[in-house]
Amino acid sequence: MAGLLPRLFEDMTDWLEVDFPRPLPAIRFEDRMTDQEYLLRAELPGLNPEKDLQITALHGVLTVKAERREEEKGLNRSEFRYGAMQRSVRLPANADETKIEASYRKGILEIKVPLTEPQPAGRTIAIAAE
Repeated sequence: MAGLLPRLFEDMTDWLEVDFPRPLPAIRFEDRMTDQEYLLRAELPGLNPEKDLQITALHGVLTVKAERREEEKGLNRSEFRYGAMQRSVRLPANADETKIEASYRKGILEIKVPLTEPQPAGRTIAIAAE
């Protein structure tokens, strides 16, 4: 019985760590903003940036999609996560979507979003008197 209890808890721990069905897992970002740029970084090791990563910017939203494929079959146990991941973030209002640059080095995806001069929040509308 003494040997069974630790084994039972080990099996339960594995069960509790299982991801229940949900939308695509989110990619975790670090971000930093200066007056000149918005910088996003994501730790995505083991990907081929030409095949496994896609970055889009549309109407003020930046989306990163990644897919990690399982290459080695027949392992007894694997805690690696495979499959698709996705994350979208709203860009600052003064982001220049046409000049976004991305690089991937040593498992780190870095996205640089240049910022333009802040635009006025609105304008004053004159009221015509009759």
